[in-house]
Amino acid sequence: MVGHLLDVQRVVGSSPARPTTLSLFPKREPVLREKGLFDWVAFRRWIKSKYAKSYSATVYCYAKKFNELLYGNLAELECFSRSKRGAILRALSALSRYLGVHQQFKQRMKDYGMKWESQSSFDSFLRIINNKDSEDVTEWVKQCQQAFDESYATFVEFALLSGIRKGEAIEAFNLIVKLGRAGRLSEYYNEELESLEHFRYPEKFIRGTKNVFFSFLPKSFIDRISKCQTISASGYKRRAKKVGLPSRIKDLREYFATYMLNHGLLKEEIDLIQGRIGKSLFMKHYFSPAIKDLKNRTLNAVQEFSEIDA
Repeated sequence: MVGHLLDVQRVVGSSPARPTTLSLFPKREPVLREKGLFDWVAFRRWIKSKYAKSYSATVYCYAKKFNELLYGNLAELECFSRSKRGAILRALSALSRYLGVHQQFKQRMKDYGMKWESQSSFDSFLRIINNKDSEDVTEWVKQCQQAFDESYATFVEFALLSGIRKGEAIEAFNLIVKLGRAGRLSEYYNEELESLEHFRYPEKFIRGTKNVFFSFLPKSFIDRISKCQTISASGYKRRAKKVGLPSRIKDLREYFATYMLNHGLLKEEIDLIQGRIGKSLFMKHYFSPAIKDLKNRTLNAVQEFSEIDA
């Protein structure tokens, strides 16, 4: 009885209250790490079906390493950096969904004062001026064009011109190559709109919070990609390492957004192109007459990108 009464007492002080288990007979929650109590192989399959390949690997790694915190003391996360803390919380959130205890996990986060954190506008500003100078990005693209073989050089150009995420760019690039070889490129590329219609392959490009629905690109460039070889993330890393170049694929997405904004596109239109909208908004805009005007303005800006290769 004493243990029950002490089970949910709180520490009193100037800092926000946190639940502290003081039970003389604390309830022992299952430890998933223990052999035989949890099927990690099945969990890995599940997250692969939900998330992009690279992200699912991160979720699996952190969920397995920190699974005790699903029921344990979340205050331990305070000792990690904000980015790592966020990665761990997202992994635990995925694990809680898989186990059917997501609402309980959300309540525990609230009890511990844990919140989802994103990079502040000021942090983004500092990151841009310190690391993401546009001349640096374009110079990096030129170096890749000179150092990489044809397929990987074209891939870097594709990532720049499409503004999509690295994993999406690899999937899209390889899909163009494979469908081009099979004479079925029309299943993916809409020549009238000059658009790669990613939405036709939801298992690859529609993944909940990180989606991409379409990309405007000229037919001549798509034809050039279709003549390339398929590429991989590991192949890209090997080539960059071999010639001593840092990986800046992620920077290209940000550069694309900034460039388009400076060339007349609205922020909402850039969000539409880069997939930062819901499915219903995509349907509303993509299948409206106004999409042709957006296509023309986007392709005019894309055409200017070609000067980077000069």
